[in-house]
Amino acid sequence: MTRVVFLLVPQLHLLDLAGPAQVFSSAADLGHDYELHYVAEREQVPTVQGVPLVARTRWPDLTPDDLLMVPGWRPGAHGPAGPVGPDDLRRLAAHHAAGGTVASVCAGAYALGRAGLLDGRRCTTHHDVQEDLARRHPAARVIRDVLYVVDDRVVTSAGIASGIDVALHLVAVRHGPAAAADVARELVVYARRNGLEQQASVMLRHRSHVSDAVHRVQDLIDRRYAERLPLADLAAAGGVAERTLTRLFRQATGLTPLGYQQLLRVERAEHLIGHGATVEAAARTVGFTDARMLRRLRARTGRAPDPRPAGSSRPGTGTRPAATRAG
Repeated sequence: MTRVVFLLVPQLHLLDLAGPAQVFSSAADLGHDYELHYVAEREQVPTVQGVPLVARTRWPDLTPDDLLMVPGWRPGAHGPAGPVGPDDLRRLAAHHAAGGTVASVCAGAYALGRAGLLDGRRCTTHHDVQEDLARRHPAARVIRDVLYVVDDRVVTSAGIASGIDVALHLVAVRHGPAAAADVARELVVYARRNGLEQQASVMLRHRSHVSDAVHRVQDLIDRRYAERLPLADLAAAGGVAERTLTRLFRQATGLTPLGYQQLLRVERAEHLIGHGATVEAAARTVGFTDARMLRRLRARTGRAPDPRPAGSSRPGTGTRPAATRAG
């Protein structure tokens, strides 16, 4: 069971909380093990939008598998540094030090900064307060005009609707792209917004068509992208002949079925590499017999080669940020 613990502060934005909470709640409804908790210094938590929230004041016991998330607040209500107290700041730092993941939405990045988690790391926040965050935390590398950034289990996002994007990314990292796409469909999210790490968005980038046969084949590839999938089996899943499938698939997506499968593999490998795996290990995990094909495909899609020495698996070392340009 993975606990997702939201630290609530007065005058938080409802969507900063509700978006990620809905993602993990829907993932749980689809059979993934998530347990949501809401904690605060006081039981009653007022919001910017006027809807009061009720939270617990007692924290659950956390393990490294759990996620700690800080939704954002209206900066003018407390000053941009926010109302997070010293005890909660220590909890944030201790959870990360123990191997856990800490995330923020919008102005929640200030709490991560005060906890010392942004020093020497890439991060982002809402465009209205990016410059102020950079000024207050000069040891952080604030990435402008992106939706979210992941650096060594410290996850920051631009806020408001981008909280949904970063939560879907975290589901994709833990459970794979098909699980994240299932959640996105449950939320009726039209397009998954991702950039430098596009693993979680391949499916929806190539789903804006009306061919039921191609959708059925994509569903099969999404679930079994790491396996060898003969064209005959794919055609049978789509209920069409092999030549017909190739023609329909290209018309609908601009790709062959194999090309689509390879994109899924490359993007899944990017996530693994970004979380500490070597290129060789990532290649084997996603279904390549060795790393040569993965390297060729990464070069073809503009991916940078992994700069770490073979055998290195330290998270956040020599990896690129999971950042995405707005729009």
